[in-house]
Amino acid sequence: MDSFSALSERMPALRSSISSDPSRYRILTGERPTGQLHLGHYVGTIRERVRLQDAGVETLVIIADYQVITDRDTAGAFRENVYSAVLDYLAAGIDPGRSTIFTHSAIPELNQLFLPFLSLVTEAELHRNPTVKAELLASGRALNGLLLTYPVHQAADILFCKGNLVPVGKDNLPHVEVTRTIARRFNEKYGEVFPEPEALITETPELPGLDGRTMSKSYGNTITLAMNEDETAQRIRKAPTDSERTITYDPDSRPGVSALLDTASVCSGRTPQDIADEVGSQGSGALKALTTEAVNEHLRELRQRRAALVAADAAEALCSGNDAARQIAGETLEETRAAMGMLY
Repeated sequence: MDSFSALSERMPALRSSISSDPSRYRILTGERPTGQLHLGHYVGTIRERVRLQDAGVETLVIIADYQVITDRDTAGAFRENVYSAVLDYLAAGIDPGRSTIFTHSAIPELNQLFLPFLSLVTEAELHRNPTVKAELLASGRALNGLLLTYPVHQAADILFCKGNLVPVGKDNLPHVEVTRTIARRFNEKYGEVFPEPEALITETPELPGLDGRTMSKSYGNTITLAMNEDETAQRIRKAPTDSERTITYDPDSRPGVSALLDTASVCSGRTPQDIADEVGSQGSGALKALTTEAVNEHLRELRQRRAALVAADAAEALCSGNDAARQIAGETLEETRAAMGMLY
């Protein structure tokens, strides 16, 4: 049995533990603000954060702006992307009175933990991380130091608040393992300070973009949460399909058609095959109309709440969240320095 299968088998017991005693857990989760949040973010992670928050789990949501500069030219859009993400969170149901929303760059005490953590991993371990490899390949550039140490930054993000639960998809499990390794090595060397966080595998599969490829702003295949209904309809009308009239679900042979079926499925709660059977020989036009209605209906209330928000709401949520995160980070840094014998 591989490690993912073994971890998956532990999920029912973990979810039962969360349900019976949510106060035992503190979650760290978040995104890099590389662009506007989209439907994939919402169904993949944001809905789960709201559910856990509402269940009573202490939730911290990081907008990892420092991590964007590892390989992407998005400096001019930082503020726009960060504020847009906060508005999406608020509209989706993240409550700044119960959850902490903060930015990476605003918490210097968090980033100070990076130095001792960096001493606990080897260069070879960093090179083996699959996300580092993937980001290097996607960037097409030489490996810079910040990208190489990206997993250590993520460990600092999780451990600064002593997070003991990290919602992740299968692809991000290696980051949790790096974090567990760093926590264990620090505790062995300096004394017990950090928990070894558990991964909470998200149940929603990765949603493909409208063309069947990975959802990406650069591909133009996303439905962002900030879009209105007409913009959504226009984006779906432009989605590539094929010349075969009868609609069938076949991701390998019919990626465009299948991506639309997947999109309609996550928004309607029906299976892709059931939707394909309903559309049948009506063709891609009928499929796009059905998908548009499913998406717009699913996001209607969120978008109404988002339209009622203004930039000041995002600023207020960030201000209070950054203050709270700095308080937590300061206490953890003090404890870390004390364990290392560095209080002078």
